[in-house]
Amino acid sequence: MHIVGTAGHVDHGKSTLISALTGTNPDRLKEEIAREMTIDLGFASMLLPSGETIGIIDVPGHRDFVGNMLSGIGGIDAVLLVVAANEGVSAQTREHAAILDLLEISRGLVVLTKCDLMPDPEWLDLVELEVLELLQGTSLENSPVLRVSAQTGEGLDELKLHLAELVGNIPPKRDLNRPRLPVDRVFSLSGFGTIVTGTLLDGSLTLGDEVVCLPGGKTGRIRGLQNHNHKLQKVTPGYRTAINLNNLSKEDINRGDVIALPGTYTPTNRVDASIRLLKDAVTDVKHNMSLKLFSGASETLARVRLLGMESLTPGEEGFVQFELDEPIVATRGDHYVVRLPSPATTLGGGVILDTQPARRYRRFDEVTLTRLDQLRGGKRADLVMQALNAMNITNLSSLTTRTALSQSDLEVQLTELEAAGEVSFLARHPNPAKTLLISTSNWHSLSNLLLTSLNNFHLEHPLKAGISRELLKAKLKLNQEQFDLVLNTLAKSGELVERSALVWSASHQILLSPEQESQASSVLARFKESPFSPPDVNEIEAEIGSDLLEGLISSERLIRVSDTVIFTPDAIQTMKMWVGDSIRTNGSVALAEFRDNFHTSRKYASALLEYLDSIGYTLRKGDVRVLKNSNT
Repeated sequence: MHIVGTAGHVDHGKSTLISALTGTNPDRLKEEIAREMTIDLGFASMLLPSGETIGIIDVPGHRDFVGNMLSGIGGIDAVLLVVAANEGVSAQTREHAAILDLLEISRGLVVLTKCDLMPDPEWLDLVELEVLELLQGTSLENSPVLRVSAQTGEGLDELKLHLAELVGNIPPKRDLNRPRLPVDRVFSLSGFGTIVTGTLLDGSLTLGDEVVCLPGGKTGRIRGLQNHNHKLQKVTPGYRTAINLNNLSKEDINRGDVIALPGTYTPTNRVDASIRLLKDAVTDVKHNMSLKLFSGASETLARVRLLGMESLTPGEEGFVQFELDEPIVATRGDHYVVRLPSPATTLGGGVILDTQPARRYRRFDEVTLTRLDQLRGGKRADLVMQALNAMNITNLSSLTTRTALSQSDLEVQLTELEAAGEVSFLARHPNPAKTLLISTSNWHSLSNLLLTSLNNFHLEHPLKAGISRELLKAKLKLNQEQFDLVLNTLAKSGELVERSALVWSASHQILLSPEQESQASSVLARFKESPFSPPDVNEIEAEIGSDLLEGLISSERLIRVSDTVIFTPDAIQTMKMWVGDSIRTNGSVALAEFRDNFHTSRKYASALLEYLDSIGYTLRKGDVRVLKNSNT
């Protein structure tokens, strides 16, 4: 589905036009209907002559509500720039046209409304010329101009035909398998609960998916999906979407938040961006200036750190690092707009180049400026990053096929992207099929998902040492080779520990409550009294429970040597040293000798000797044990 937005001055007939086209009044608030002025976003849908259904976003034109306008206009495919024939180009016409240019929205139609009030063709010609002059040199230059009347119906059929032609040439929205829905409206309905709306980007959502509301981080689950009152099982990128959420209240979500799959996006308080000031901007932009930044449906104050210049004058372009008062969710390539907080005026905008800058830059660092220039202009780099974001961990051969670039061209791009910190190589090999790599943003998402899974496991099972490798691999949906690489990388960086079949967070500690510690002390005292014939597993479980026993084993205060036998580490060390000394003196040791020396039973002797075999200390030969390694 394609989304078409309206833009234009207040009271130029946008909502009336949408009502005439769709039969739906997009003004839904009582105040809007009473004042006959759109305050918030309105939504409708219509069936085009081509048979396609499109969504329409009606945005407010009054200058007091431009912030609301920006929260809806960023997700559109095309625009209807509405100009009243009896008034011509007005203040918000100019501001909206400037915003559309900053957002690089290039598909649009100019609609002269209220033509029934101005039947003089010469007057209409003048208004049309005024609009075309306004759009000259912008992204909407040479857009068709249509004359209509919502009251008489004049020109509406022609407008529908032009709309069908306009959206018919729009390519499908990209699917990076990383869905995000910038929330432009949140409300609750009795019997349903919390509902959010927005335009879905970069991936698909399915009924039942677990989702997270960012930047807050609270999770919920999708209990319902709709597109203009049609219930759906799955929604794909580009659709105007309403999501009914479980486990998230209306108070948990704000306009500007993003609904996404867990682990796919990381909120940020700092972004690098290109910036362009409008030619008629009312002021220069200076270093450390405070502006309002609008990205997606979000709005936040941002402190400007100009890079490579002392100030930015109207009409100039440059690079900037924004320090944000509130975290946002954005991706490289997203457009944004900046406005003065007071008086509220649009100054300029640009494209976000990096959403996770590692640090604050030195402002006149040439390496940084060169890197940002490459990010801004690298079309092939964009293609590579788009493919990597969609493929997650991949190999060089598959990436070559996906991008349709030659291997030499691809390697050049990957070298630059790696230097810019956008790509990570997990394994290098002369065979391209065995060279594994991942985009840095996907690596952050994947590692965050893994570490979050570990932390959640530790919260749910505080007395267990760690999660099984197989269970963790299933959560990440990776093949064995990819999973091993990820674990090895995070283990080398000191973020997790892997031992045998278990994995745990490096920060995980098993801590007992005072009551548990008292129970443990009582049990450990019994082991100390009889170290070589201690209580067996079933006896201890009956006394302190399986969870506490698991905690003592996980913290290595007890060591399980078989399904039924547990010793303390000190007892094992004592028995191990005796076995080593006996073998070095006598050449071997038999089970009966071990049993008699420690005055224990065959059950405990057999379990301990088999344990020493399993850790590679001894080797069984017939009825005796020898040292596996003479240097042991």
